[in-house]
Amino acid sequence: MKALTYTDVETLEYGDVPHPVQAAGEDLICIMASGICGSDMHAYLGHDARRPAPLILGHEAAGLVVGGLDEGRRVTINPLVTCGTCKACTSGRTNLCGNRQIISMPPRAGAFAEYVAMPQENLVTVPDGIPLEHAALAEPLACGWHGVRTGLAGHSASASELRGLAIGGGAIGFGAALSMKAQGLDDVILVEPHPERRAFLAEHSNFEILPSEALDPDTQFDLVVDGVGFAATRTIASAVTCPGGVIVHIGLGENTGGLDIRRMTLQEITFFGTYTYTAQDFRETAQAIFDGSFGSLDWVTSRPLSEGQQAFRDIRSGKVAAPKTILIPVHTG
Repeated sequence: MKALTYTDVETLEYGDVPHPVQAAGEDLICIMASGICGSDMHAYLGHDARRPAPLILGHEAAGLVVGGLDEGRRVTINPLVTCGTCKACTSGRTNLCGNRQIISMPPRAGAFAEYVAMPQENLVTVPDGIPLEHAALAEPLACGWHGVRTGLAGHSASASELRGLAIGGGAIGFGAALSMKAQGLDDVILVEPHPERRAFLAEHSNFEILPSEALDPDTQFDLVVDGVGFAATRTIASAVTCPGGVIVHIGLGENTGGLDIRRMTLQEITFFGTYTYTAQDFRETAQAIFDGSFGSLDWVTSRPLSEGQQAFRDIRSGKVAAPKTILIPVHTG
């Protein structure tokens, strides 16, 4: 089969690789759409020791089951493979499983390929009429869904009474803003520094989208989601969260700096770090895609998998305004 393999820093090679081998309880999935994640970009730049070359990246995927009774079943893939027996798994917090694996990280190859093998319990059926390019968004949107759900649990007021801020116009930050709306917040603002992306998002959403410097310093937010994770965005978050408010930190841009610990302590501001999503979050996110709760999802762009190297270069250089680029394999048999 053909795959896009990360072979060295800023180097991806498209070519032949062995077909995946199915373990017991796994289905073979013919990949029809696979999104480029920020973590894929971190690996591509040589910034992720967990993803050493050579490795097939990609974990935001949807496709068709190959073989068996479910032949042709349209599915979106939860890429987190968990043990199901540890304390985290049995309590429903599957994202914290100490034995978890994720495709695109050894020992599991990723979905920038024609095929991938996945446990059957990681597959969610996609209804006819839902584009598989949209179904592949379940993974990045689930990160925001989980973060917003976790943040709302820290509030006693109903979601409709809260004001929300999402920082970052990429798929994580924008997905968090969409998740706030889908989970009941009416008043949501999105911060995005790049004018081209702000303009693109303004055409594809009804959010008020601002650069950070345009935020009213007197405006405070009950729920703030940092989908970037740099010191500068944490500075914004800890400055604009209201007393008793909640900061949800999803981004992994850099490790330290930014938080105003004194203000957060004096104002009893809660800080949550979140990692991916639970299996239930993933199923709920997929259903929200299917029932239209996230809107039209027309904010993606697609490229052939064979052009993956150039797609990464274009994202790296800032040429892509769309929050998500989807790679489409051309199947060779």
